[in-house]
Amino acid sequence: MLQPTLFPPPSLSVSEITHYLRELFENDEILSDVWVQGEISNLSQPASGHIYFTLKDPYSALKCVIWKTTAMRLPLTLQSGMAIEAHGGIGIYERDGQYQLYVDAVRLTGEGTLYQEFLRLKARLEAEGLFDPQRKRPLPELPSKLGIVTSATGAALQDILNTLRRRFPLAEVILAPCAVQGDEAPPQIIRSLAALNAEPGIDLILVARGGGSMEDLWAFNDERVVRAIAASTVPVITGIGHETDFTLSDFAADVRAPTPTAAAEIATLNASELLEGIRSLSERLGFVLLQTAVDLRRKLNDRSSRLEMLSPAWRLRSDRQKLDELISRLDQATQHHLQMMQSDVRSASRHLASLNPYAVIQRGYAIVTDQAGAIVRSVNQVQVDDVLDIRVADGMILSRVLSHTDEHPSEGGSDEQK
Repeated sequence: MLQPTLFPPPSLSVSEITHYLRELFENDEILSDVWVQGEISNLSQPASGHIYFTLKDPYSALKCVIWKTTAMRLPLTLQSGMAIEAHGGIGIYERDGQYQLYVDAVRLTGEGTLYQEFLRLKARLEAEGLFDPQRKRPLPELPSKLGIVTSATGAALQDILNTLRRRFPLAEVILAPCAVQGDEAPPQIIRSLAALNAEPGIDLILVARGGGSMEDLWAFNDERVVRAIAASTVPVITGIGHETDFTLSDFAADVRAPTPTAAAEIATLNASELLEGIRSLSERLGFVLLQTAVDLRRKLNDRSSRLEMLSPAWRLRSDRQKLDELISRLDQATQHHLQMMQSDVRSASRHLASLNPYAVIQRGYAIVTDQAGAIVRSVNQVQVDDVLDIRVADGMILSRVLSHTDEHPSEGGSDEQK
């Protein structure tokens, strides 16, 4: 009879074993970076933005998860029944203990080989300089004649025409129809491009088609088509597929639009925007003209004033005014000088009046002169019997000297002479 071991192996919890398996899966080099091929089933896209589905083949099924941030960048819309190749890493959802693929990239089945060919051809053409940004030409602002290379029966053509009618109905549109899918598409696209380049007056060419898989769009990755677009003498806009689709024709074109409708929008101005631009330019022109008129009028007035200043008539008026000013100043100076002279005369008159002997006579004095007219100032100037004239205030008195008395006799002399 077997005895129980003395050292039984430790038991693990469900969480511990699940966590251990998760680490094994995530650290495995193959399982952490793997492409898995299968058919989508049980597709679910809840409000969270994450995508849940099952990849299955005839024998097995694999749960898959695409997180919201990755789902927003997917190049295609997933649908149940779609055959795809999903890339990611295998992990374990510990709560349910189930393994699942955490997807970070998706492509349609069979696109792997095409994508490698895409990258190979892109690298070669890029090395030749076909995609050089310096080769890109500016688009005409107001193309009057547009060429379109697309299928005559496709929805892309109707989208373009509707957009052109809405935005810029004045543009003339020339359609160069061609196949846009299949083996016959590349040579037809090339012929359509050549026909539009030969058409007189074409300002811009739109190369377009609707969305599809990489196989559907492969005609626009054809080297012959890419070279034809690069060699076009007329600027080319491509609007091929959806926003996430890129073809080699997009790299060779002068401008790549995300959709055919966007290509038509890029090619033309909106008529309402054009009218608004015209109104704006009209207002600016009116303002500029008004400002120019004001400036010219100001310059005219300035030059007119300068011309008037150089005119003899202006100088005559100016000199006449200066003459009036000089006459006024002379008159003022004359008046002032006359007043000064009058003041001096009055002052001299007062001084002369104070020295006038007749004024003294008026106060009772008299002026005595001899027959010769000399003023007698001293008794020593006359002799007895000399005739003297005595002038008083109201006339002359003729007198004879009877005697004279010296009030200041000289020393030793007599006091009176008769």
